[in-house]
Amino acid sequence: MSTPAPGAYSKRSACPAGRAGRAPALTADVADNDANLPLTLAGVPLGVLDLAPVPDGSTVGEALRATIDLAKRTEDLGFTRFWVAEHHGMPGVASSSPPVLIGHIADATRSIRVGSGGVMLPNHSSLVVAEQFGMLEALHPGRIDLGIGRAPGTDQATAQALHHGGPDDFPRQLTDLLGFFTGEWPENHPYQTVHAIPGEGNGPDLWLLGSSGYSAQVAGALGIPFAFAHHFMPQNTLPALDLYRKSFRPSAALERPYSMIAAGVVAADTDERARFLAGASALSFLKLRSGRPGRVPTPEEAAEYPYSPMEKAFVEDRQSTQHIGAPEAVIEGLTSLVKETGVDELMITTQTHDPADRQRSFELVAAAARAR
Repeated sequence: MSTPAPGAYSKRSACPAGRAGRAPALTADVADNDANLPLTLAGVPLGVLDLAPVPDGSTVGEALRATIDLAKRTEDLGFTRFWVAEHHGMPGVASSSPPVLIGHIADATRSIRVGSGGVMLPNHSSLVVAEQFGMLEALHPGRIDLGIGRAPGTDQATAQALHHGGPDDFPRQLTDLLGFFTGEWPENHPYQTVHAIPGEGNGPDLWLLGSSGYSAQVAGALGIPFAFAHHFMPQNTLPALDLYRKSFRPSAALERPYSMIAAGVVAADTDERARFLAGASALSFLKLRSGRPGRVPTPEEAAEYPYSPMEKAFVEDRQSTQHIGAPEAVIEGLTSLVKETGVDELMITTQTHDPADRQRSFELVAAAARAR
């Protein structure tokens, strides 16, 4: 698979220099309260990745409103980014259309950067993505992030229903997307007369997402920020970050590599309570991987589930790289992760059955981070 040539798109990058690494400006009413200053851990900003989980016994509408409420609360806590992910055909995940949800979240918040973690580009026309995120950037200037991924985010049949172009087409799509944002194309390009309105001239901060070395090398070659899915592919984290840094070429967007990872977290008042709550997301993921997707079960159901030895090993392996426990234990683990990976930002993602427990987890993390 070919890699787009860096610098071939424009003189004006879709990710203006410095913006990706800049914490969002706080409004006066927020900045007056020290507790609401940008939240950091081990010297790096903390952000949020959310999937709008749909609990068993709830509705999609309630799940989406809970995500918007979480965005408002985490903004007050000082988290600097709030990203939502694109998934399709999953009963327990409501965030199938990131741009729609991002618009609602940006309207409901004041200063936190809002974005996609990510938009799965093979599912979409590059022109449509440029138009959607250009409109979001025009409405909320300086607050929109566009994280791009190349996986379909669903099963094969659903991917076909989405007119999935396939990963082999990803380099061309990415090149087109950058062209639509900048309005500059290689000579004789077939889209020279096509203009993404209002995308052209309203480029959001562009990130490349990945869970393997391929996207790491593309992000490095293009000189754009890279976000790695440590929360579900931890064994690839260090090799991918190393590839990104080794392949990085300075660009109009960045002078040096800029990376972020996402980590799975469930914090509660005690280790025992956190492990109990985390059982719900573990069982949900187990069912998804075994072809039985559903809504997020209750922790009681998870505790009573008759795990086979293989299923128990699967859950234990997944949770071994997550940060589950009382606040101090979680903070210690996340601090070690930041130092080990050398990333510039850390994003945390939490899934529980009850949205109140999810919000409480972020509150405990924020309080513990500020206490260090």
